Amino acid sequence: MKSDNVKTGMQQAPHRSLFNALGFTEEEMRKPMVGIVSSYNEIVPGHMNLDKIVEAVKLGVAEAGGVPVVFPAIAVCDGIAMGHVGMKYSLVTRDLIADSTECMALAHQFDALVMVPNCDKNVPGLLMAAARINVPTVFVSGGPMLAGRVKGQKRSLSSMFEAVGSHAAGTMSEEEVREFEEKVCPTCGSCSGMYTANSMNCLTEALGMGLKGNGTIPAVYSERIKLAKHAGMAVMEMLKQNICPRDIMTKEAVLNALTVDMALGCSTNSMLHLPAIAHEIGFDFDIAMANEISEKTPNLCHLAPAGPTYMEDLNEAGGVYAVMRELSELGLLHEDCMTVTGKTVGENIKDAVNRDPEVIRPLDNPYSRTGGLAVLKGNLAPDGSVVKRSAVVPEMMVHEGPARVFECEEDAIEAIKSGKIVAGDVVVIRYEGPKGGPGMREMLNPTSAIAGMGLGSSVALITDGRFSGASRGASIGHVSPEAAVGGPIALVEEGDIIRIDIPNYSLNVKVSDEVLAERRAKWEPREPKVNTGYLARYREMVTSGNRGAILEKQ
Repeated sequence: MKSDNVKTGMQQAPHRSLFNALGFTEEEMRKPMVGIVSSYNEIVPGHMNLDKIVEAVKLGVAEAGGVPVVFPAIAVCDGIAMGHVGMKYSLVTRDLIADSTECMALAHQFDALVMVPNCDKNVPGLLMAAARINVPTVFVSGGPMLAGRVKGQKRSLSSMFEAVGSHAAGTMSEEEVREFEEKVCPTCGSCSGMYTANSMNCLTEALGMGLKGNGTIPAVYSERIKLAKHAGMAVMEMLKQNICPRDIMTKEAVLNALTVDMALGCSTNSMLHLPAIAHEIGFDFDIAMANEISEKTPNLCHLAPAGPTYMEDLNEAGGVYAVMRELSELGLLHEDCMTVTGKTVGENIKDAVNRDPEVIRPLDNPYSRTGGLAVLKGNLAPDGSVVKRSAVVPEMMVHEGPARVFECEEDAIEAIKSGKIVAGDVVVIRYEGPKGGPGMREMLNPTSAIAGMGLGSSVALITDGRFSGASRGASIGHVSPEAAVGGPIALVEEGDIIRIDIPNYSLNVKVSDEVLAERRAKWEPREPKVNTGYLARYREMVTSGNRGAILEKQ
């Protein structure tokens, strides 16, 4: 056992004295030591129930013959961090989580790990750590929130942000906003649409790192507790069979996850996290691969904000396995990939059933013949940009309009809410990328303001920042290279005509190469917005969005 390095032999007598201080018995010292990475805290709604999940995992590990030992991981609530300086600290925690978990696991020589994440950067950060540490590891998330209900209709957090925009437009009263405020987030759990947290928890199943239901069983269901116990048991079986994360998270498994992503219509943030996870296993993930996969992968689900269904509905319809079973009919999955069940993907999904063809469309009736995400390139984004096309209305799939240029998110929001943005405009928000932010803030506030102002079917938004999974409309993010390193988005001027052509994967500013060259000759780097602390160190090492905003020595 790996833990013998800290438990066995005369040289380890001092170590054993410290285990004695922890209350370990001689019987426990002879058993495998299983680290349980708890992301529990009291500020993230998706994490407030993780103490119960962790206790269930501990029971499962102990029942299967292991010794569970809990240690923590941090997590930021993107919703609470939204729209102010706090959002600079969201994406950057992904690497803090990966680094700190690697430190804890290897310093203490755990034999196996159970990761208990839930929201946003917590999931990919722990997946990155799992690939680095490479001891038997199972994931079990805290589960999604139930949808809220306002005036008889299911609602979620994206409805809340859009209600604020509607109030600014004068179409919703303060009392109506308050009703949304009190009802859209009714339980603990990750917010109830196909936002980033739920996207990544579902893709954990597709990667093979989580048990069936990891992404979809609601947080408040007792079935979630049973899943956690089974996760504890499963990691002990993996330990016996010596199945490790790099046996599971292969290139083919990452491609499976990208394929499932297209069918589910996941958050654009998955196009930051999948490349970062792939980087940890030595797979050079080119985001343009998304278009090739999208061309042959139908979009089968329209969960909020793209449509009227929610995570609880996907769970009842058969969950991620049912979606994968549909895709297997087209031969789109690598079914021989190993998973945490000790079985292959094909073995796991062979008996899955689609119980609701309105929630999971069958292959002969997809929402679209192509997948949920698209990567756009052109003279405005030579290295690529990302759009959730399954959440774009048909009339905005091809759009041409004048650029309305803003140097930060706050200036754009003020212009939108004050009525300065009109139908046909293309809002450009720059210097919000990984380096420029620094931290690549989510732009849910401006996209929600556009929707709330009734402009969702006539105004596009382009940024070198990123979007929440709750964003919808022609919202194009991750524009690379970013403005802070002199990318073409830094050269756009007010009134330039921008052409968006999602079906043909293109994003261009209608300015000649000669004029762009003249502007580039005059461009000068901006003074960094942050010069101290973690963000300053992050800014020095982070790459552009097309590479997953991974950290590298520059």
